[in-house]
This record gives sequence, structure tokens and C-alpha cells, in this order.
Amino acid sequence: MLGAEEFGRLFETFERTAFRLETLAVYDVEEEREEIARFLAGEDMGPEWDDNPWVRSMTSRGKTVSRVHVLRSPLTDYLRYELAAYPGNERAGESIGIVDLAEREVTGLPDHDFWLFDDRDVYRMHYTPGGRFVGCELLPADRLSEYQTYRERALAHAVPFAAYWERHR
Repeated sequence: MLGAEEFGRLFETFERTAFRLETLAVYDVEEEREEIARFLAGEDMGPEWDDNPWVRSMTSRGKTVSRVHVLRSPLTDYLRYELAAYPGNERAGESIGIVDLAEREVTGLPDHDFWLFDDRDVYRMHYTPGGRFVGCELLPADRLSEYQTYRERALAHAVPFAAYWERHR
């Protein structure tokens, strides 16, 4: 199982594409707590929200970053916070889609998060029941096609983020 630091290095070493499937309604990230409090208080979120530097660090080198977030409205406070940051991610070059299970039934997707790098390596993400990151595991190569199918299914059912956000902001 890779910890946060080791996992973070993967974003420096992937060559072409990184895809994430997100499935949680709350992620408990210690570094985000103050920012979430500011967001919920209606404060200005600062320039990083206009163009996410972490995403830009990858896309400026010609890499493709995309995600589909599977969720169920109504949105939790955490999801309102996270989705409010997505326009800055998109401006930085990330492609984002939303599957809202309250609006459409989609079957055949996993109940857990994963990252797929370069269509070659799949990392299953592990979290506590409260959404705190525990680690991730590199899945065996014989699982690759299964997760590629999950990605394609999620992308096929996802609504582009901007269209979703227009209705749910």
C-alpha cells in the first residue's frame, strides 16, 4: 500500500494520461479544513481557485488529466466546496464529468475511487468510513481491462461539469 507521499510522486512520473473516478460524498483532508471553513463562511477563495496550479503543473507539460465524480444530490457541504473549485481545475486543463445517481441510475461502476495512469497502471484508493485517505494499492495487470471499462462507462454516463453546475450551483 502506498502512502500519500509515495502516491503523490505518481503525478510527477506519469507520461500521458491520468483519470480519476471519485465516489465519496466527503473526503477528510486535513490540509483542506481551513479552506472549507472559509468557503462555507462565504469568504474569497483566492487566485488558486481561478486556475488550479496542481492541475496546471501537469497539463502545461502536455499531459491529460480527467475525472468523473459519481455522487448523489443533494450535495453535502464538502461536495459543494469541491465542486465550487472545479471551474479552476477546468481552466487549468482538467476535464471533469459528473454522474448524479439521484438523476439517473447507472450500474456497473465500482463503489470505490481509483486512478488510472497512462492506460497502464490502476491504483485503487482506500479511505476510512469518514473519508480519510489510508493509502492506495497498485492493482495487478490482469485487472486493467476491468478498470478501463469502468472509466469508459463513467465517461459515457457523465454530464459535463459546467452543465451540471449550472443546474446545481
